[in-house]
Amino acid sequence: MSLSVLILTLNEEANLPGCLESVAWSDDVVVFDSFSTDGTVEIARAAGARVVQRKFDNWSAHQNWALQNIEFKYQWVFYLDADETCDPELRNELGDISRLSKDYSAFNIRRKDFFMGVWLKRSQLYPTWLTRVFHPKKIRYERLVNPVAIVDGSTGQLQGHLEHSPFSHGIAHWYARHNTYSDMEALQLVHEIQGKNDYAGVFSRDPVRRRKALKRFAYGIPGRPFVVLTYLLLVRGGFMDGMPGIYYSLMRATYEFMIDLKVKELRRREKGLPI
Repeated sequence: MSLSVLILTLNEEANLPGCLESVAWSDDVVVFDSFSTDGTVEIARAAGARVVQRKFDNWSAHQNWALQNIEFKYQWVFYLDADETCDPELRNELGDISRLSKDYSAFNIRRKDFFMGVWLKRSQLYPTWLTRVFHPKKIRYERLVNPVAIVDGSTGQLQGHLEHSPFSHGIAHWYARHNTYSDMEALQLVHEIQGKNDYAGVFSRDPVRRRKALKRFAYGIPGRPFVVLTYLLLVRGGFMDGMPGIYYSLMRATYEFMIDLKVKELRRREKGLPI
């Protein structure tokens, strides 16, 4: 296939073999590693992937560096994380990317998130569209965490899926990672809250812009963690995902609560008030 693959890693020896197997159809796989201390690099090289290393600072800076500095074999790049795999339908679409790509600079892909063997179809806001296939010179990322892709040109949609295992390292790891994410989200929010809401973006047909606008609007809602929990469980029907859906909804609300508390902390520090 005339498509390069970019995989981001940090200590992903458990997930990387499955990820690499799902993209074995490409003869240009680049593992962009943040100096893993486990067997990640050895696994990548044994599978024939190129390894490029850089210390991670924040998501947008890291991803932008990759697009600006890595030499890919092909003009199209498919990006995924090590805990994601490419399903057969998506693989078939990517095999025909040259025919599909005539009028586009990038393509959005949906993702299925799994927890305790259950697809979180309702509690994880499916469908969430992610910009994962692109011309590297026609895309850049913004935001410290949960980066938003800014595409120079039109964006199409593919019907296949990424399959995501966000809890593959365990629940403790998920909480530790989201503790760090909430630091970045709080910093980002303190900066963004000074700007204007993109009300028109809420109704945009562009799923990436719509997601960004909705997220920005949601941060201004009083009692947001409780609202998020109610929305995921009742409005979205997260309870229909079974106990995994209920557990996840509670964890997600806790994450939003962490962000809100850290925003309050940052604002008090700016005013010289005690924490």
